[in-house]
Amino acid sequence: MEQDFSAYGLATRALHMGRATSLERENSPPVYLTSSFRFDSAEQARAVFAGEEEGNLYSRFTNPTVALFEERMAALEQAEHAIATASGMAAITMLFLSLLSAGDHVVISRSVFGSTTNIANTLLKRMGIGVTRVTLSDLNGWEEAITPATRLFFLETPANPTLEMVDLAALAGLARARGVLLAVDNVLCTPCLQRPLELGADLVVHSATKYIDGQGRVLGGVIAGPRALLMDHVYPMLRNTGASLSPFNAWVLFKGLETLSLRMERHCDNAAHVAAHLAAHPAVTGGVLYPGLASHPQQELAARQMRRFGAIVCLDLGSRARAFRFMNGLKLAIMTANLGDARTLVTHPATTTHAKLTDAERSAAGITEGLVRFSIGLEEVKDLLADLDQALEQA
Repeated sequence: MEQDFSAYGLATRALHMGRATSLERENSPPVYLTSSFRFDSAEQARAVFAGEEEGNLYSRFTNPTVALFEERMAALEQAEHAIATASGMAAITMLFLSLLSAGDHVVISRSVFGSTTNIANTLLKRMGIGVTRVTLSDLNGWEEAITPATRLFFLETPANPTLEMVDLAALAGLARARGVLLAVDNVLCTPCLQRPLELGADLVVHSATKYIDGQGRVLGGVIAGPRALLMDHVYPMLRNTGASLSPFNAWVLFKGLETLSLRMERHCDNAAHVAAHLAAHPAVTGGVLYPGLASHPQQELAARQMRRFGAIVCLDLGSRARAFRFMNGLKLAIMTANLGDARTLVTHPATTTHAKLTDAERSAAGITEGLVRFSIGLEEVKDLLADLDQALEQA
């Protein structure tokens, strides 16, 4: 009988939950690279398809490797269930498509990821779903946006890239009182730093491509929450549309979870040093965004609902030209639009991740032409600081 690890700490659950072993008694789970599964008889095939007998049907629906990853993610988020998808945006799209219908209304924070905004502006609009954008931290704005058709609140906290936050417990109370589901994109924190379900959220979404993988190798996404809600709504949509996570990617992500807590500690340590260094640097005149700094307007909230302050650090250099000179002068930081890698990554959100937003949308989200976003990696912090200094001199 499989041992129950639910009472153990997060790092222990990340190592031991979802470790089913086959008849080969392997210590590391295999990758089930198969599109379909055999049945012993026509009667068994009928029973499995009818839901009368448990079993895998087709890897677009279920796969043993994917199921192990889902079980481990649910354990870390303290959720009843989790469903894996092909990417983070697949998870967000599945969430919208499975929970919203024509005539419904969703409230979305202005500071969500650029592709989420694009989905709201195009796909949801085309489907006849009403969308209202609000300032993430403004609880009154969330309440005022509710209509009789509102079914869902969707947000990302801390936001990418401005690191703005909302009081999750307070917003969850508002959503509950008005009969609205609350879904939180938890990509910047992972379950190691923040668990929205414990603060009252209904659903959590992840781009597993980021910290859960941790080395920039594969794509993946996850939705975690109540089993009935996921199986009655999200699973049928996933099964019929095919936005499924591949078994190989699931195996990579499953193994990535084993070191997640260790990596997040080092990420946070390095980011705290980098943020403090940049905040004191005379060449940084536009300010530094990091929840752990006393200058952050929501530092107290971050300390209350996050275990640590994360690994994203942003600085404003005042103009696109100066930001580009600074980025082009970096030697260690890798210029790419991803985040959550073991290596330090840097990007200019206004011209990359949020480039398809209008000027007004970027302005409302706090994304300026001089803003540079760092995803701080696992390097020796002294090397990172030296690289920043020499690049700031060139800027």
